[in-house]
Amino acid sequence: MHLQLGQIKHFFNQKNFLRKLVFLLIVPLIFLSLVQCTMENTEPKESVNNEPIPFYTPPALIPVVAHNPQPIFQPLPIEVVKQMNSASKMTEPEPILLEKATIVVDISEQMLYLYEGDKAETDKMVKSYPVSTSKYGIGNQSGSGKTPLGKHYIKNKFGDGAPKGTIFKARQNMGKIAEMNAKDVGDLVTTRIMWLKGLERGKNSGRGIDSYKRYIYIHGTAEENKIGQPASHGCIRMYNSDVIDLFDRLKEGTRVDIRR
Repeated sequence: MHLQLGQIKHFFNQKNFLRKLVFLLIVPLIFLSLVQCTMENTEPKESVNNEPIPFYTPPALIPVVAHNPQPIFQPLPIEVVKQMNSASKMTEPEPILLEKATIVVDISEQMLYLYEGDKAETDKMVKSYPVSTSKYGIGNQSGSGKTPLGKHYIKNKFGDGAPKGTIFKARQNMGKIAEMNAKDVGDLVTTRIMWLKGLERGKNSGRGIDSYKRYIYIHGTAEENKIGQPASHGCIRMYNSDVIDLFDRLKEGTRVDIRR
């Protein structure tokens, strides 16, 4: 105890007492200053809106929209396209023979209409075909070259199986094929013949006015370029392909009504 008091007295008696006192006061202040600086540098700063700033902000999620791009097609070779078109081309079904049928020839329209059954009912129409009637007009007189009106029926059929364009004379197969639309080809009868007989006495049947004796036919022609306009010598002309189609659908005895 005496030693400690002596040391203290010695301490205070030293000339540099003030320096030591200042040193003892400054050291704690320096330590406190260092600690404060360290705390300020390590604590996160506050944002303007007083909300803490996270150390890591995840990126915003971008919605993924399903996208189906249009397929890109490579053009097919032209040879392949032609083969596909040829294979897929619709062909007209074979004509079916009708048990009963009715034909109407409309001279004003230059058309022939085929109906199933014994009446010309609109909902029973099977097919229509362009035709060519007489260039001399309507008439029933023998030698007039005109197309007769009225009710008829198909008395006889000729030419079954003959090649398209076959020339007939007096209903006989000549074994020759007509040149279609040739210059001055004339009033040739080709391919098929359906010979008409009149049913109305005094109109298309009887002396001097008989359609059958006048050789009024439905037949093919070598002047197909004139179908659709009056150009015949009294008969009813058709395209050769059409007259085959019609021929194969009808029986002898089919009714034919020729109208103005």
